[in-house]
Amino acid sequence: MATYSAPSSSDIQSERTEVLYGTENTTNAILNFLSNIQKRMDLCADSTWPSVAMGIDVFKKALINNKNRGIKSRYVVDITKDNLLYCKEVMKLGELRHLDGIKGNFVMSEKEYMASATLQEATLLSQVIYSNVKEVLEQQEYVFNSFWNTSVPAELKIREIEEGVAPDVIEVIKNASRAKALYFKIIKSAKEEILLTFPTPDSFIRQEKMGAMQALIESIEKNNLKVRILMPALDLTEDSIQYLRKSNQYHGGNIDVRYIEVTSSNKATILLADRKLSLVMELKDNSKTTFDEAIGLSTYSSSRPGVLSYVSIFENLWIQTELYQQVKEARDSLSRSNKKLEEANEQLTLQDKIQKEFVNVAAHELRTPIVPILNLSELLYSRLKKRDIERSGQIQQLQQEQQMMQVIIRNAYRLHQLTEDILDVTKIESKSLKLKKELFDLSDTASNIINDLKVDSNIRLLYKVSQSTDNDKNIFMVYADKGRITQVISNLLSNAIKFTKQGTITITINIDNLDNNELIISIKDSGSGIDPEILPRLFEKFVTKSDQGTGLGLYISKNIVESHGGRIWAQNNLLDQKGCTFWFTIPVADLHQHNMSHGSSDRGKN
Repeated sequence: MATYSAPSSSDIQSERTEVLYGTENTTNAILNFLSNIQKRMDLCADSTWPSVAMGIDVFKKALINNKNRGIKSRYVVDITKDNLLYCKEVMKLGELRHLDGIKGNFVMSEKEYMASATLQEATLLSQVIYSNVKEVLEQQEYVFNSFWNTSVPAELKIREIEEGVAPDVIEVIKNASRAKALYFKIIKSAKEEILLTFPTPDSFIRQEKMGAMQALIESIEKNNLKVRILMPALDLTEDSIQYLRKSNQYHGGNIDVRYIEVTSSNKATILLADRKLSLVMELKDNSKTTFDEAIGLSTYSSSRPGVLSYVSIFENLWIQTELYQQVKEARDSLSRSNKKLEEANEQLTLQDKIQKEFVNVAAHELRTPIVPILNLSELLYSRLKKRDIERSGQIQQLQQEQQMMQVIIRNAYRLHQLTEDILDVTKIESKSLKLKKELFDLSDTASNIINDLKVDSNIRLLYKVSQSTDNDKNIFMVYADKGRITQVISNLLSNAIKFTKQGTITITINIDNLDNNELIISIKDSGSGIDPEILPRLFEKFVTKSDQGTGLGLYISKNIVESHGGRIWAQNNLLDQKGCTFWFTIPVADLHQHNMSHGSSDRGKN
């Protein structure tokens, strides 16, 4: 048999696919493949590969040499207890991820591809497939990336093996077919309980057509599951619901279906299994007739806090259906059910109190991890920027680390803002928003806010204040909660910047000509303006047309302004001008009365 020789440049350029036999030929081919790599290497292998790569000296030296040459390597391997030590060595040479039970053994670079059907622990290969055909490389690149995107970091799997702790898994699924397969897998694997929430009747109909309801019944028969379903009522679904209820009688009360209202905020089907797993499938287009066409992104999670949050929402809705049914029955027979109605109302009040307490506690719990995330992320980002780069091969990795830290910091700040908004809404709803009033110059405060803003070069900020004819230095003095007024101005400015891609934002403070006891603050932008559809409801909760934000900022701002005795309003600019203008008022401080009250207070203390 002829021995394998290294391909020349012309050989590599000419496309070919061949099978090589014999350990000498295959070893030479693998070593030549590794030496030909210029930038990157992607490898996918079963659990025996780490022992081959790290247990055979020539392969190990070649991989180390590639690391020293700056080659970026990615490995997807089935990490087991038996190959753990080898895998830790592989982690020093590139990025390693784990995928359960993977069987493919192939590696590819920019221009070449090699594969082996089987591997034996720490043993040279007797047969490999080689190809430099472009179509083969493109196909295998797609296969590798599919494995890579569904694999988990090696550190998590190693921790699971060494400590016996199963890591939490949170996966965003873009492929509807995979979401469907996972949907059925969760239903079939559930041992105790399934909780299902449908956002629309059509969602239920689509999933019934694809066999989900039948799969539930089969799981009930096999594992004696308890199944509860929440969904909006519709005549088209009544026959199916009656069928489930008949099945419920047959299966000893293991299926229960209750109706909820269709709401604009609920846009996802939520599947919960055994209070351990969740699958949230976003509704992309409710007009579609098939599951694959109707859903968008899906999120699978085994994270206990996340799953239990969905369980808590489900249980609250479930309890509310009970309470509302009790109220309905009481209203139908008032002469006999006054006591039941009072009990139901008491339970509703208690439930509302529990929900508010839950939001309050949840917001505080969210705040706790935000501070270390921000502090440590900023510290790490600062260190990464200052690190002395001596080896060119580390530059790209460092840049990627910096980019990732910027993403962490940005999202942590967004989480922090959301937490503060939730706390503010809770205080407003419970009428417990406290103001810490002090005397301060509003013009100085507004100027400081503007100076602290980071604005793109294509946006111009203008700040104007009215000139007092009496040169009264106290014209802009107010007695108010400085932090809360700063929050209002910052929120209005942030909104103006968000919707102004290019143009001018003008901030103005004037004395009300009709009422010298009020200051009028206006923020005028040249952005996209306010959508006419939401203009009448602009200051209500959760009203927004932006793809970012919760629609809480203007609601909170309105309550802060009104708690100071002011007003807030907005409108789009005239037809010949782009954008919109927001105004709010705040009373001017009565310095004489303020000094008198504080003076008498001081005398009382003496």
